[in-house]
Amino acid sequence: MRSHDSIFDKGLPSNPDAERFVLGSILIDDQSLLQVAGVIEPEDFSLEKHRRIFLRMIDLHDRGERIDRVTLANELIRHGQLESVDGLAYLVSLDDGLPQITNLESYVRIVKSKALLRRIILSSQRTIDRCIAGDEDPENILASAGDEILRLGEQRQGAGLATPGQIIEQYEGGVNAFLDPSKRIQGVSSGFLKLDEKTGGMRPGELIILAARPAMGKTALALNIAMHVAGKLQRTVAVFSLEMSRESLLTRLLCATARVDSQKFRAGFLNQHERRQLQIAASELVEAPLYIDDSAGTNLMDIHAKLRRLKAERGLSLAIIDYLQLMSGRGRFENRVQEVSSISRGLKLMSKELEIPIVALSQLSRAPETRQGDHRPQLSDLRESGSIEQDADIVCFLFREEIYKPDRTDLKGLAELILAKQRNGPIGKVNLVFLHSLTKFENRVGDLDDEAPPEV
Repeated sequence: MRSHDSIFDKGLPSNPDAERFVLGSILIDDQSLLQVAGVIEPEDFSLEKHRRIFLRMIDLHDRGERIDRVTLANELIRHGQLESVDGLAYLVSLDDGLPQITNLESYVRIVKSKALLRRIILSSQRTIDRCIAGDEDPENILASAGDEILRLGEQRQGAGLATPGQIIEQYEGGVNAFLDPSKRIQGVSSGFLKLDEKTGGMRPGELIILAARPAMGKTALALNIAMHVAGKLQRTVAVFSLEMSRESLLTRLLCATARVDSQKFRAGFLNQHERRQLQIAASELVEAPLYIDDSAGTNLMDIHAKLRRLKAERGLSLAIIDYLQLMSGRGRFENRVQEVSSISRGLKLMSKELEIPIVALSQLSRAPETRQGDHRPQLSDLRESGSIEQDADIVCFLFREEIYKPDRTDLKGLAELILAKQRNGPIGKVNLVFLHSLTKFENRVGDLDDEAPPEV
């Protein structure tokens, strides 16, 4: 970042008097530092000398020493900085003109506002410089610029501490709405009844991990959810596929919606009834607010920018990412575990910022294959990073025992959705039916065996 003195010299937004009054207030009463330090950062001061003075005040406070002109001057001398802040005479002048009854909160607010304006200007200048250089893809520049401005906004909008009374007061509808379950925020239905009963639907700000071994049907289940939300509920859904083409995904959606054998569709052996069903399904898909992106090498920043744009233009209720381990992080990482940790944390923050549920598909390690007896997945099987389990609000495992026991005809089509973690509700099991020919999951009729497994 450019020198703070040069910032002031160039006429960028600043208020040196407000900065001086903040520092002067601390010199008069060093307990004021506690009120200031949690809000103002050294970089918020436009003048370098004010920044240095503030840093030395923090050093004194951290050592438990009093902050006054003498101790502050001595601390600056110890760091060889007294002359660079215009000497003892300037320290003495810090409270010149300061009212007897200070208005510290207002001074702090002015300093923070000016600092934010400078950061916006500098961020914009960096974007302009990159555009002029022309060395990068415009989409990357746009995504990066949007992310940087969003981060500035998030820093300013930090909610801070709040009492229960303040939380209820700020809740839409007040205390009556807060206490009335029917008026609380309801999640988006997944279309699977028992899952919705256990979770209350997919709620805004939640990161939902859907994990399984290959060929279990993760993508099929995710598409079933997407089509229910976009088709039946008519709410906007974005699907990012890093593995399959959008044509393949559309074929799956079409056959599942029309209830037509996908193999017969690919081979072209369709009767008149099936063709009619496909036409009806195609009409439904065309009308559904469903958006599919199959861009290769998509990273977190790209997805964030596209979702933000879609939400602004069309609204957004759900995002699905297939799948997490194929995503790449921005920046350098020592290993893949760190990169996946960064991605999972980024997805969680994205869901909170956009106020939507995000369903991220994930691969599992080979541990279920080698496990003797019961091959059902466990949280420890999540591949490449334990932070996935930590960041997720809900972790679901898709399990079909017929994969491991192909000779058991009684297991054909039976599937389980194991709710292994839920931050705000119970864990348990949801029984489903998998229709192979349609690559589609449906509720299992009449089977209510969804008791939670015993806790260990």
